[in-house]
Amino acid sequence: MKPITRSRWRIAAGVCYYRWKRKAQWIFGQKKYARSRNAEVLPHIHFRHQTILLRQLQDVEMWMQHNKVTNLRLAVRCLNGLTIWPGETFSYWRTIGKPTRKKGYLDGMLLSHGRVTAGVGGGLCQLSNLLYWMTLHTPLTVTERHRHSYDVFPDSRRTQPFGSGATCFYNYLDLQIANMTSHIFQLHVYVTDTHLVGEWRADMPPTRKYEMVEKEHTVQPFLWGGYERSNQLYRNVYSLEGEWLHEEWVTENRAMMMYEPLLPQARSRANGQNLRG
Repeated sequence: MKPITRSRWRIAAGVCYYRWKRKAQWIFGQKKYARSRNAEVLPHIHFRHQTILLRQLQDVEMWMQHNKVTNLRLAVRCLNGLTIWPGETFSYWRTIGKPTRKKGYLDGMLLSHGRVTAGVGGGLCQLSNLLYWMTLHTPLTVTERHRHSYDVFPDSRRTQPFGSGATCFYNYLDLQIANMTSHIFQLHVYVTDTHLVGEWRADMPPTRKYEMVEKEHTVQPFLWGGYERSNQLYRNVYSLEGEWLHEEWVTENRAMMMYEPLLPQARSRANGQNLRG
């Protein structure tokens, strides 16, 4: 469907409504949220991943990237060591809190309706993307995740399937992860000079391995102009010995493309995918 253009006042009213609704859910809901943190890391790594901090993106000034690093350093202080006991749920925004200038957050890159802009706390989506991707490789359960509505940058140097991230916006576009296992999990996350690094650790060793698979990847034109990109994500579950056990559906993604789908970067991806335009 063609995106609806709303006035700034309509958008502000909507943000206010959904933020208060989320706060009410945090206070009066039935979920037990993870709160405890432990400086001593649990012994077993279930999955580890890292993403580069500074990338030259088209039409994005590098000062936004450098400010993003500051924002990430502040956010990981709130998350590092967080322990999720059986039956508890991790909430990204409940744990981090609202990013404000008073807390030291700077203007970083934000994506608003498919356009790059600057805003306080910008760049924290890199952290929610990392956490979502890591969780898909563990027995933890993602109970809330919001997909990106716009595909802003071409696939140049993309190492993960399209749609494998999680967008975030305080506080109602949240990422929530439940521990439905009988074991304790812990988040270990930190920032180096070059990378954002994360680990899911636990009190027991892993018993499964996971592989993410993209299917039904398409790019289709809208009648009103522009293109929509979509796919389905699945994960294959293996034993530690490499025996395939079963396949699980993960999610469906749909996003409006903000660049021409037949740019050189997109064409290179199209050669290996079911791409229609």
